[in-house]
Order: sequence, then C-alpha cells, then structure tokens
Amino acid sequence: MQDEDGGGKSNSLEKMLAILDGFDEDHVVLDVGRAAELSGSSRPSAYRYLQALTRSGLLTPASGGTYALGSRVIELEMVRRVNDPLYRASHHLIRHYSQTTGLNIMVCSYYGDKVLCTDFAWADRSTPDIYRPGRSMPLFRGAMAKVILANHSLALLKSIWTHNEAHIREAGLGDSLAVFLDQMAAIRAAGALVTRAEVFADLVGVAAPVLDLNGQILGSVVFVLTVQRYQTSDPEQLAEEIRELSRGIQRGISRANRFDAITPGAAAKPRRAPVYRS
Repeated sequence: MQDEDGGGKSNSLEKMLAILDGFDEDHVVLDVGRAAELSGSSRPSAYRYLQALTRSGLLTPASGGTYALGSRVIELEMVRRVNDPLYRASHHLIRHYSQTTGLNIMVCSYYGDKVLCTDFAWADRSTPDIYRPGRSMPLFRGAMAKVILANHSLALLKSIWTHNEAHIREAGLGDSLAVFLDQMAAIRAAGALVTRAEVFADLVGVAAPVLDLNGQILGSVVFVLTVQRYQTSDPEQLAEEIRELSRGIQRGISRANRFDAITPGAAAKPRRAPVYRS
C-alpha cells in the first residue's frame, strides 16, 4: 500500500506519529502546516494524519484550526501510573518521607531512551517546584540520571560511550572509555551520588538507583535541596537516607510482586544503538 507521498504503509505510520513530536511544554497546539513540517508530508497528507490521530483520541480539535493532545493520552497516562511498579511503590512513601523530613523528593523512571520525572513530593516550598511528571532529564547530567546510567551493564555502557562520546566528554564523565567506565563503577559502588547545579542553578541532587526484582535499573529517587540547605546538612547522612529510601521502594516492589494481582513488570530494555539528547 502506497501513500500519496510515495512511501509505504509503515512510512506513512512513522510520518503520522512524528506529528506527536511537535508537542512539548512550550507547544501545546499545532496546525496543519506544522504537522506537514513534522511529518515531511504534503498538507493534504498531514490533514489526513491529523484526522486519524483525532479519531484515535490522541489529538482533539482546538480553536483556530489547531489541534491539542486528546483524551486518550490522559487515559493512557492513568493506565501507566496504576501499573507502574516504581510509581506504585514510591508514591505514598516519598510523601510520608517528605512531610517527615521537610525534604523535596523526586522519582525518575528510565524508559530505555529517556529519563523522565514521574512523581515528586515537594515539602520545601522555598524551592520552586520546577520538576513536573513527564519532564525529560538529560542522561549525562544530574544525580538522578547519573545513578541510572551507572547501573547499566558493562556492554551497554560501552555502547553508550560509542554513540554518545561527545556528550559524555562535555558532561565531564571521562575523556576515554576507561575513565568513563571507572566513574560509572565508582558511582555504582557508592550506591548514591551528589551533584550540584548540573541541571538547575543553585540546586543539589542526592540520588540513589531503584532496581527491579532482577537487579535491572528501573529509575532513581532523589532529594532536591538548595545549595544553602545542603551546606548546613550532613552529606553522609543524606546519602544514607536516600539509599534507605531506595531500599524501601524496592521492598515495596517486592511486596507487590508477591501479593498483588498486577505484575510489577520489569525494567525498560535500552535501544541497541542508544543515542541520548544532551
């Protein structure tokens, strides 16, 4: 089956799905012209794609001939949240811990090609709640992402170096494969990591990895502090507390596996040629 742009059926599907890449925090609607640009198609084809996405519920018509994300996106997010082992095991725990300690806490999930904020508990309102569920995080900066990176297999770390060498060097994670692997091994052995102002100015992250039942990386949990508060805190105590919080989440995942009807699931499988945005 050929579309009017000369591509095959699978090519048409890829072009249609490419339209969804046009939505982010700064772009909540798009029109036919933008859809044509994103899909690399003619305007008539782009309009057909928009209509198909609308029928599926992924888009909905908005004012002025534009389109916004549709109801199906919200429904799928609910399904993901209810069945996500990391979210289910951490949601109430981080809120209790945040209220008890006054610390801001974020949970990040690893999806094979992205690290996303999936939940947060924000007790200290002196720090703006700049992290939002669904916000993408750079893989090579920030404690929340680096502890995820460090818990990949040796083979995958070598592949990541091959496909992302420039970004890794820029992030200060090593000027050679050997140095990069040594840094990853050190982070993995410590079980926690502290970074300062690597993602947002004046903020410190204290993070620990969260693993699935097979020891594969699911994501991370992180304290988010101002530099001033971190300087008046005990770094070793914070590191041990975040490790213990991670262990508590992992115990919750294990309990769910034993007693819940819903299977917690497993870690995301990385792409064979993992290329990450800086």
